Amino acid sequence: MQEIHWEEPFCGEGNNCFRLGTDADGNAYIAVAGREEVYLTDSRAALGNLIREIKAGKADHLL
Repeated sequence: MQEIHWEEPFCGEGNNCFRLGTDADGNAYIAVAGREEVYLTDSRAALGNLIREIKAGKADHLL
């Protein structure tokens, strides 16, 4: 299994906090802060788009 390098948690309004990560192969990961063992992975581009939407407040309800 690849080692995932997690960034500091990002917390939106309320209690929704998530962490972003990458591995040496360029895959991107997203997980709820504190539950990094349960994550979603996809291409860096796909998760990048999702992350930008969340940070813009358009998809906070997904967390």
